[in-house]
Amino acid sequence: MLIACPKARDNDSPVIRDDIKTALVTAMKARDSERTAAIRLIQAAIKNRDIEARTGAAPADDDALVAEVLQKMAKQRRESIDMFDKGGRAELAAAERAELAVIESFMPKQMDEAEAKAAIAGVVAELGATTVKDMGRVMVAVKERFAGQIDMSKASGLVKAALAG
Repeated sequence: MLIACPKARDNDSPVIRDDIKTALVTAMKARDSERTAAIRLIQAAIKNRDIEARTGAAPADDDALVAEVLQKMAKQRRESIDMFDKGGRAELAAAERAELAVIESFMPKQMDEAEAKAAIAGVVAELGATTVKDMGRVMVAVKERFAGQIDMSKASGLVKAALAG
């Protein structure tokens, strides 16, 4: 359970990072070892991404960077759950599901399919894209504007459908 932080945030404050830190303290105080371990995994992944980002260009939006890390972690957990279920390892699948629930609790709200289609249609119209050749340009714009809100693997299919018909 996330506890809302009562302090007001300015526009430059990394909101998701603050929520993760607050949740870690709460989980530690509650002696919830599974949630504490999952949050520490999240923090380690974010720290690794920060180290990788030092060599490249500075990220424009910290929350987008954190959301990207969370999405990657969630995708890894979903794949692991699928493999464990197929392999008959219910206990390992359950552990992955618990971690996935913690990860998803910090992720920005995902757009449903109708919202995603509308957002993509808006980007397609704005860019004047008409053929599948414009798909790369549209995907770049979608990723810049809606990173963390749309699953990019699903967005790819939606963009292709929007450009095809």
